[in-house]
Amino acid sequence: MNQLELIKACKQKDRIAQKELFQRHKDSLYLLSLKYCRNTKEAEDNLHDAFITIFQTIQKYNGKGSFEGWMKRITINKAIDKFKHQIKNNAEPDINLESLNDQPEAWIDITLDELLALIQNLPDQYRMVFNLYQLDGYSHKEVAKMLGISENTSKSNYHRAKNILRKEIMQKPIPKSN
Repeated sequence: MNQLELIKACKQKDRIAQKELFQRHKDSLYLLSLKYCRNTKEAEDNLHDAFITIFQTIQKYNGKGSFEGWMKRITINKAIDKFKHQIKNNAEPDINLESLNDQPEAWIDITLDELLALIQNLPDQYRMVFNLYQLDGYSHKEVAKMLGISENTSKSNYHRAKNILRKEIMQKPIPKSN
């Protein structure tokens, strides 16, 4: 079944088509969820919630633009919604930015999994801004609007996220050459 046929069948609530759509896209949307969630359990929950919304709102997809992009947008929005819900009563974490120095960048051998783990360990608001701005290419103005914060707060959170990541990466032991 091609993509258009699959979408049409999903719009008719065909369970077999829904299962096939899930199987085709679960891996890429799970990886996307991992960027925005603190751990694999949160990413799995986000993926589940995203697919529920995808199946509930697939009637609204009109064929304009990329279907994959439409699903990615839903997945990101689910993570943002959970983030907004979590930060309602949380204060900004106390992070000593003075301890972060501007030492020259050194070549550090870091795997993608290690980098993803560092990003997942960022405080929630920093992680969301970092991912939206750096990894998904949104402007600070767009990030601010999506997260309900000011543009300056977006810039500040991005800067702090970069500093935290830089510090964590620089603390990683440099492999010895033979």
